[in-house]
Amino acid sequence: MSEKPGFSTRAVGGWRQTPDVRQHPASPPLYQSATFIFDDIDDFASVAQTKISGGYLYSRWANPTVDALGHVVSSLEGAEATACFASGMGAIAGTLFSLLRSGDHVVAAAQLYGGTHGLFGTALARAGVSVTTADVSDHAAIDDAFTPATKVLYCETIGNPTMNVADIDALAAIARARDATFVVDATFTPPVMLRPLEHDADLVCHSATKYLGGHGDVTGGVVSGDGERIAAIRHLAIDTGGQMAPFDAWLVARGVQTLVLRVERICQNAMALARALEDHPAVSRVLYPGLQSHPDHALARKLLGDRFGGMLAFDAGDAAAGRRFLERVHIASPAASLGGTKTLVVHPASVTHTQLTPEQRASIGLTEGMVRVSVGIEDIDDLVADFEQALP
Repeated sequence: MSEKPGFSTRAVGGWRQTPDVRQHPASPPLYQSATFIFDDIDDFASVAQTKISGGYLYSRWANPTVDALGHVVSSLEGAEATACFASGMGAIAGTLFSLLRSGDHVVAAAQLYGGTHGLFGTALARAGVSVTTADVSDHAAIDDAFTPATKVLYCETIGNPTMNVADIDALAAIARARDATFVVDATFTPPVMLRPLEHDADLVCHSATKYLGGHGDVTGGVVSGDGERIAAIRHLAIDTGGQMAPFDAWLVARGVQTLVLRVERICQNAMALARALEDHPAVSRVLYPGLQSHPDHALARKLLGDRFGGMLAFDAGDAAAGRRFLERVHIASPAASLGGTKTLVVHPASVTHTQLTPEQRASIGLTEGMVRVSVGIEDIDDLVADFEQALP
């Protein structure tokens, strides 16, 4: 047997730490406790002083179930450590606030989730942190956006919802040359598809609500990287109360065990649905990295191999046409999330990206008639038929 088990083996059993008993549970145990009792008062004081490195005292500080999830995610990402948050936005905010202070500057891809744009314009702005955005594919513009105050370069592996693919190798080189921390949101590309740390990213974030949890029944976020950075992020989570709850960590750890199987089926379905939509007369454009018509297809194949993900977008016409499509689907459901077993559709211009003006949306290629699709694991013939009957 090889020294390092394969990805699926680690996803199924990587949560297990070295047991202190001869028998141990076959599935991740749930420590649904807010606090922990000590028999030794000196040990009580010692753990209280170390907070996250000497044992368990209070679940806002550390919890065995949350740590088990962090252990398996670190294994899958190839990271030294992982911090677990109550939501994906909690992980993003915790990461950025641990790296930045008043007067600092961030360079970010323009193609990002609307909630991240909202964070840039509200909490970070109030903290005195400025942000400049540039097209993720325009590396010269990204490099030119750096200032002496720039501390962080931030992007998504695949932009939400425009499906632009980030050349994270090239962006990492820019960050290195500029002595900036490179943070990547890889929510659209779970680690079975892509591991940004292997491409010189410093920190990788996920909304664990999405593909890691995978069933639409839990909210959470994770960030992985080197031990020193993650320790600083975890301390911020302790101080701000952003730690993931034990039951949520247990649900995500359970979901991770089927990550490979779900992603394989979802990628197959997404490719078939994208091809069907590309041939539909009512659809003017389909954005899916697996299609040869996608402008970043060659880059996607280089980074992702033959797994192009479960997210796609298509242009149904104007805003009314996009909204009308959402009203007509039966198997797919209108909902503002992604990465689960069920196919979900959303109209970004009126739901997920309302933080941007129409002009800003147009500048990143987000049209008023765009529909974003998170493809699930349903029978593909049923999905294609549902989309075809919902289109005019």
